[in-house]
Amino acid sequence: MADKDYSDEQLKALRSSPGRRLEAGQVRHEGTLEDVAKIAHERRARGEHPGLIRQIETSIELEMLQLEALWRGLGLPM
Repeated sequence: MADKDYSDEQLKALRSSPGRRLEAGQVRHEGTLEDVAKIAHERRARGEHPGLIRQIETSIELEMLQLEALWRGLGLPM
């Protein structure tokens, strides 16, 4: 479960912020929140677990509903 619930506005403001990591098993991707959210979306579209998005300095975890809201905000198909 996520340590902090982010509002849609907060996620929108954080989209271009660097210092995010997507962790999916042994696979790691780093970049902006938008970068790793898109990779998580691609994973889910392939039927894989989308992974866990963390802030590199401090952990942020997006619950599935928050992650889906972020994808919608990025204009990615659901």
